[in-house]
Amino acid sequence: MPEQDPLRARFAAYRGDLTDRIDGPGPDAARRTLRRRRRATVATGALAVTLVVAPIAAVAALRDAAPPGPPAATPTAGPTWSPSPEPSPDASRSPSAPTAPDGRITGRQLRAVALDLPAWAGRSCADTTRVTLLPAATTEVDRPYLISVTHGDVDADGATETLALLGCRIGEASAKQVVAFDRDAAGRIVTLGRVARTHEKGDGGFEDVRAVAVAGGKVRIQVADIQPCCSIPAYWARQQWRTYGWDGERFTQTAGPTTWGRDSRLTDLAISAGPLVLEPADQLGRRRGTVTVTVTNRGSVDADRVAFHELERVGTPDGGDWDRCESARGRSDWPPCLTDGVPAGERRSWTFRFRVEPEGPGADVSARVVHHSADHRYWPDLAPGDNQIDLRVDG
Repeated sequence: MPEQDPLRARFAAYRGDLTDRIDGPGPDAARRTLRRRRRATVATGALAVTLVVAPIAAVAALRDAAPPGPPAATPTAGPTWSPSPEPSPDASRSPSAPTAPDGRITGRQLRAVALDLPAWAGRSCADTTRVTLLPAATTEVDRPYLISVTHGDVDADGATETLALLGCRIGEASAKQVVAFDRDAAGRIVTLGRVARTHEKGDGGFEDVRAVAVAGGKVRIQVADIQPCCSIPAYWARQQWRTYGWDGERFTQTAGPTTWGRDSRLTDLAISAGPLVLEPADQLGRRRGTVTVTVTNRGSVDADRVAFHELERVGTPDGGDWDRCESARGRSDWPPCLTDGVPAGERRSWTFRFRVEPEGPGADVSARVVHHSADHRYWPDLAPGDNQIDLRVDG
C-alpha cells in the first residue's frame, strides 16, 4: 500500500543505524581512536596495547558515531571498559630483613635436650658438652642443674632470648653461672654465651648469684661476695647489681661495681694472753687456774660486744670476769662468754678464774675472740689470723 512506503523506509533506516551501533564503525575507526590515545598518553608497551585495543576501539567508535533518530525500542548497551588501577605492592611479598628466631625457651624445654655449657670456674663439675640439666631439687654433686630462667632481647636482634641461672653442687654450696640460650633458624636450642660465673679470682669475684633480670637489652645480675651455707649466716653477704651487655661475640660487664673493697661492717680484733697459772691441787686433785686475756681493736669500727670461745675447755668457770658475761637467755647458740665490747683503737683486758679437774687442762688450751654487734650478730674479722692464741700453762 502506498501510504505505508514512508513507514517502511523509516524502519529500514532504523535497522541500518542499529546494525552500525552493534557492529561498531570497523577497524578504521578503531585505528583512528588508538592514534588519538597514543598522542594523549604515554605508551605502556606492546603487551598493554594488545590487551586494550579492542575495547578502546569499540568504546571510541560508539562515542564518535552520529546520534540516531528516535528509535522505537532502545537496544541494550554493550559493556564499557576502564583501565584497572595499578596493583598495590603486596607487603607480604616485599623484601625485608629476615626475622630472628624466637629464643623464648622454658625450663622444661632446656632440661629436655643435651646442651653445651661454658666452663665453670674453680670448681669440679661434670662434662660441659652434651649436658642434660638436673632439676633444682637435686642433691647430686658435680652435676649441673637448672635454678631459674629469665627472658628478654639481649643481643638486639628484635627477638627474645633465654637467660638460665645454673648451679653445680659442691656439698652444701654450689658454683653458679648465668648462660644465654637462643634458637637457630631450624628451631634448635643453641648456647649464645656465658654472662657471668662465680668463683672468679680477684677482688671483683663473687661467690653467689641471687637474681637475674633483663632491662633495656642488658642483663642485670645481683651477686653476693659470700654464699651462705655450712652455718655461715646470710647477713654476712654483701650484694651488688652488675650489668652485662652482648658485644656481638661475648658478654662483658658494662655497668655496676667491679670490686668489693673492704667490708665497712667489720673490724680487726687481736687477742693476747698471759700464762694460765694453776694453783696447787686440793685433797681431790682439783686446782684453781687463772688467766688474763687482752683484746685490741686495731680496726676503724667499734666492736659493740666481744665473745670468748675455747676458754671453757680449761675448766669450770669459777669467778673473776666470768661475772661480766651476758646470760645465754636460753639460746643454744650462745657463746661461752659474751661481754663488753672494745671501741676502735682501744684495748681491754679480762681475768678469768677456773676450777680445773685432776685430768687436766692439757697442753692444747686456747682462747679465741669474736666480734659481735649490738643486735648480738657475730661477724668475721678483717685479719682473722690473730683472733686466737694458745695458752701457756704454768703450774
